[in-house]
Amino acid sequence: MTYPTVYPTGATLYDPERCWNGYTIFQAKELGALLIDMNGREVRLWRGLHGFPNKMLPGGYVLGHSGERNTRYGVQDYLDLLVVDWEGKVVWKFDRYQFIQDPDEEGRWMARLHHDYQLPGNPVGYYIPQWKPRPGEGPVLILGHKNLVCRDISDKMLLDDTIYEVDSAGEVTWEWVCSEHFAEFDFREEAKNILARNPNMRPVGEGVGDWMHLNSMSTLGPNRWYDRGDERFHPDNIIVSGRETNLIFIISRATGQVVWKLGPYYDHTPALRELGWIIGPHHAHMIPRGLPGEGHILVFDNGGWAGYGAPNPGSPTGLKNALRDYSRVLEIDPVTLKIVWQYTPREAGLMHPTDSNRFYSPFISSAQRLPNGNTLITEGSGGRIIEVTLDHQLVWEYISPYWGHYFRQNMIYRAYRVPYDWVPQLDPPQETPIPPLDVTRFRVPGAAPPGPESEVQVEGTLPYQPSSAMCVITTADRNQ
Repeated sequence: MTYPTVYPTGATLYDPERCWNGYTIFQAKELGALLIDMNGREVRLWRGLHGFPNKMLPGGYVLGHSGERNTRYGVQDYLDLLVVDWEGKVVWKFDRYQFIQDPDEEGRWMARLHHDYQLPGNPVGYYIPQWKPRPGEGPVLILGHKNLVCRDISDKMLLDDTIYEVDSAGEVTWEWVCSEHFAEFDFREEAKNILARNPNMRPVGEGVGDWMHLNSMSTLGPNRWYDRGDERFHPDNIIVSGRETNLIFIISRATGQVVWKLGPYYDHTPALRELGWIIGPHHAHMIPRGLPGEGHILVFDNGGWAGYGAPNPGSPTGLKNALRDYSRVLEIDPVTLKIVWQYTPREAGLMHPTDSNRFYSPFISSAQRLPNGNTLITEGSGGRIIEVTLDHQLVWEYISPYWGHYFRQNMIYRAYRVPYDWVPQLDPPQETPIPPLDVTRFRVPGAAPPGPESEVQVEGTLPYQPSSAMCVITTADRNQ
């Protein structure tokens, strides 16, 4: 074992004066949708409401789904999209995208949704002043799957991505199929070669190629670029990110064509070389009007391993041929491609190259711009959610205590912060500061006490104070 066996969980740091205070919702592994306050207190658990992701709505409503297709036959195929109320009652449901008949199982309708969905009234699905999602009042956009063969890509069965729209009556009224636009992504010949041989095959059923793996989808909403006459940024256009291709691109809602993109390569113009390679991106979206940074693209640039291209020492076949062992959160001007703001290992205070992988989530993860200019970051693979200021100060940290059984990790796919008044069922909680822990003096019971050298107080640091952050706070609801 090469990682620490003990570390604090729950809320581990909190500065109420500099945070944008509210509730945070995320999927607590197999338990369900979990709502916590700023001190990490668990104020509501919707047991069994899965989230890919969970999203909160005004009035104490939550979006999620009831379960996943048998993983012998599907990859991240979720059965339905649900809206439930505070008590867990289903008030809206959609599952009629495809009728699936898997071997030895009863046939049923499925939404086949994955990774993202957006309600009318809000382009990005997180809190924006003056913008409120409206469940049941208009079309819902859903990121979905279809199995098909596209010989322009490969002769193998693909797990293709789709985006479809469902009206208030539950009818599919619009659909976009990713593989139909393969030529618009401008893959080089060496990428086409490896895609034809291995479009990221997954061992389910007789095998499917998860070639693109879209992981976020949202409309652009009103923005200054369109106001200035740039049709690429029409408010109804849709921005998505492709984890396996290193692509971020915008789809015309009117024509379905790709009208703007970053990737799959970052080495052929000065602007792209300065931007640097975006690898395995997640949660790319345009910061909506009404929030600081509006009109810029915010993305969690995971690093890790992704892309198709020429073989190299880290990728003998050319599959997943771009590699980097740290993550970045980037805010990008979509016209100049300049980085406007970023949070990388350097901004996190990890100045030495050997420390850079301490800010690193090679999969999942997200970033939400908050109304005060702070950014809520889900460093997902380690189950860590943080809030950082515009000048990169860490003002809130939470580490999930919930570990899965299948994946032995406490990972969090995506977390969202909402205001207290979106949950009228609860009185606003008491906000108690949590100072930084002095880890050099922290000892578990029975361990040797700190030595004399640890008694030296370095100027400017906080003395050690025991905190509830060192234990997991539980509620009766959690044990039901």
